[in-house]
Amino acid sequence: MSDSVPVIAIDGPSGSGKGTISRILAERLGWHLLDSGALYRLTALAGAGRGLDPSDEAGHAAVAARLDARFGVDGQGGEQVRLDGRDVTRELRAETTGNMASIVAAMPSVRAALLERQRGFAAPPGLVADGRDMGTVVFPQARLKVFLTASADERARRRHKQLKEKGIAANLAGLSQEILERDRRDSARSVAPLRPATDAVVIDSTGITVDDVVNRILVLAREAFPAI
Repeated sequence: MSDSVPVIAIDGPSGSGKGTISRILAERLGWHLLDSGALYRLTALAGAGRGLDPSDEAGHAAVAARLDARFGVDGQGGEQVRLDGRDVTRELRAETTGNMASIVAAMPSVRAALLERQRGFAAPPGLVADGRDMGTVVFPQARLKVFLTASADERARRRHKQLKEKGIAANLAGLSQEILERDRRDSARSVAPLRPATDAVVIDSTGITVDDVVNRILVLAREAFPAI
């Protein structure tokens, strides 16, 4: 990975809107996009497909090292993700997969297996990297780091709306509890815990529109990267 490639690292807890924000930013800038959470979700899905116990760290690390994943666009312009040649887009965004991924992401050997793969996404003209440790571990040299957050209730409402729009059944109270538990697990893990980088700009998106957040980050991006 070249230090000359501009990187915007966007971290934050589940449901903070970082995925939506990152996709829009990458499109507006014409940059590459890294959805690091998808790699952990895919590792968890692949492990489950192979019958691995959720606590089998060595097994999941081996899966991560040989992950056969393809990211693309479907016929309607939406997200499409394939795992071992199979379309797993719907399964990937299910809450059960997110909860499995949170467990797998706490495994040091899994994170190590995916580290260089993530760094390989940094290529000209630039990269928007979405995750939980993009600014602290994966791209610590990134010139612009953003930590995006929102209240737990707001994040639960957003997830509930997203899942309903995708035709996935979800309970709002259950989602709120799962988000709080995932926050606790992600923040307490011994390797790459969820936290803002010391030089990150923290943006609380509670009650703020997506466009407002995107425009705020674009202003920061133009200050960090005058050439864009």
